[in-house]
Formats: sequence, C-alpha cells, structure tokens
Amino acid sequence: MYALPPAAEDLSSRCVPYRVFRHLTPIDSLEQAANERNQAPEQVVRSIVFRLGAGNFVMMLVAGSEQISWPLLRSYLGQSRMTMASDEEVFEVTGYRVGAVTPFGISNPIRILADHNVFIHDEISIGSGERGTAILLKSADLRSNIQKLEIGHFVLKR
Repeated sequence: MYALPPAAEDLSSRCVPYRVFRHLTPIDSLEQAANERNQAPEQVVRSIVFRLGAGNFVMMLVAGSEQISWPLLRSYLGQSRMTMASDEEVFEVTGYRVGAVTPFGISNPIRILADHNVFIHDEISIGSGERGTAILLKSADLRSNIQKLEIGHFVLKR
C-alpha cells in the first residue's frame, strides 16, 4: 500500500475529487506521461518556478509542451529580469523536487499564474509532489482550489 503523495493529502483535506496515477517505469517525455495516463499531451500541466529577485518567486502553470513567452511574462509581472529557479531554489520554495512540483501542499506561499490553455480540457494531470506519480483532476477544481490564481495569456503557440 502506498502513502498518499503530498498533493493528494492537500486535495483530500479540501474534499476535492482526484485520482492518483503511478507510472510503472521512469518517464522520459511529456508524450510518454500523457500516453500512460490516457491523456493528450496538452492535458499534462507543468509547474515551473521562476526567480524574480532575492527571495521572490512565482510558479507558472503551463499546458503540455507550450512555451512560455518570456516577454509576455516579464511584462505581466513588471520585471525586466527573471530567471528559472535552480533545482535547489525550487526545493527550498516548494518543498518538491523538479519533476514533481505541484501548486498543492507547497511549503511556502507563492504567487501562482496559469496560462488559460491549462483550463481548455475538462480533465488534467499535474505533479503530485512525488516523482513518477501524478494527480488527475478536473481543471475547474484546479482553478477553484488555488487561492488568488492569476490566469492569463503567457505562452507562445507551438
């Protein structure tokens, strides 16, 4: 019997319906992850952390292989400079390792942005806090269970 991953514990405490999906082999690509979950790649939501300055971070939720437009994101945030957070910074800020990051159950409050494409599909999958494990849930539940979620147009079409 497996213990619940951190995101599942957080969602359970909120009475949000979800399913835990555990991959049987290591994941090598977004396409593989989507295929094993019986989803389209656009249903897999990536959680990417950016450093805006010393101690200032933001998490960006992006659907599938969409590419974040740095100029759009910088303009929205009013930042002339920003970088992707290092693996160590991601762990410090979220409590999760890269490859398992999720907006649920994070260790520190962080500003969360989501591209509007995250909500196109009814069901999505997102990190669980554990590598090789995902959370499948309704995109509407993702939207309604992240306080102060900011939704906008932050990606370039692929």
